[in-house]
Amino acid sequence: MAQTETAAPPLPRPPRDPRLDILRGWLQISIFGAHAVGTWFGAYGIHAAWGLSDSSEQFLFLSGLVLGSVHTLKARRDGAGAAGRDMWRRAARLWRFHMVLFAVFGAMILWAGMAMPLEGEVDRLGWRMLADRPWWALPGAALLLYMPNYLDILPVFILSMAALPGFLWLVDRLGAAALLVPGLLWAGVQAGLWSYWSWLPTGLDPLAWQFVFMIGAFCGRAALLHGAAVRRRGWAVLASVAILLLGLAQRVAEGFGAGLDVETIWTLAGKTHLGPLALLHGLALAYLVAVLVPREAPWMHHPAAAALAAVGRHSLHVFGLGLFLSWSVTALLRLHPGLPWLDPALTLAGVAILVGYALAMDRRRLRPAMAAR
Repeated sequence: MAQTETAAPPLPRPPRDPRLDILRGWLQISIFGAHAVGTWFGAYGIHAAWGLSDSSEQFLFLSGLVLGSVHTLKARRDGAGAAGRDMWRRAARLWRFHMVLFAVFGAMILWAGMAMPLEGEVDRLGWRMLADRPWWALPGAALLLYMPNYLDILPVFILSMAALPGFLWLVDRLGAAALLVPGLLWAGVQAGLWSYWSWLPTGLDPLAWQFVFMIGAFCGRAALLHGAAVRRRGWAVLASVAILLLGLAQRVAEGFGAGLDVETIWTLAGKTHLGPLALLHGLALAYLVAVLVPREAPWMHHPAAAALAAVGRHSLHVFGLGLFLSWSVTALLRLHPGLPWLDPALTLAGVAILVGYALAMDRRRLRPAMAAR
């Protein structure tokens, strides 16, 4: 009988990779910029403006990478059953956070629709069901079937985390062939064979987006067991650079009214269904960062990098705060158009609040250890 992973000796906990915290911090700042509609930063300052993927692909990949490593470490130490229960508890905590965020953010949007001169805001963001039929919307949110704008990515995380133990069980037995299962789910969405059933036509399709999470989990497991998930290969670097240049060329061409037509680019790189070019672009960017950015470098300890790392360490709560800030920036820009100083002032204030919040949480986290020392 083949030796299973749970029968192997426990693995040592790997040292914390500072690149992950810094990257997740920058991705949270980018997500804030992407949600702050109408800002210069959201239009030109994030990598989605210059390519075919955005922060969502990278954040799901990195989350899968970390959680795949965590599950593998716990499975070696405590057994697959205990590791699975731990992952499901994590998914349950994220679900509770999602429900609190849904209730508070939804209340803010409904209040804004009544108290502020923002015509059609409730309908624009997909919150009409909560306004008219809350007895239907709240159970829908709890079942991850009602996903209005701004809150469509957390259900993808929750469902992916719930499926992660089963996927890694397959990986233990089939190796890389286990990726065929999430890959076929993603391919079926591209082909129009199936889609995630939800109450709104907007949002991210979890059946497609789980693929990038599972690829990250596969890489996280490989990195823990073998020291590295991917190796630097000249041909792979060239291919990844070519994909990024293709995305840049498309964005530049769009600025001149050229490039692929809207329908084609949506099919190939649409966000809802995670089109193939969007997936390749996101994976190419992740690969280049993994093989070209050193694990440790002096710049990672500079104040700006340390601030981003703090944001990355508290990414979930920063994400929640960032949703409120980004919507507030969008609303203020709509209410006061034509003020050239408002955009940079609001953007800088929003980033400063997110960074300050993360640093405050860092100090709060470190205070018990400092007191004990």
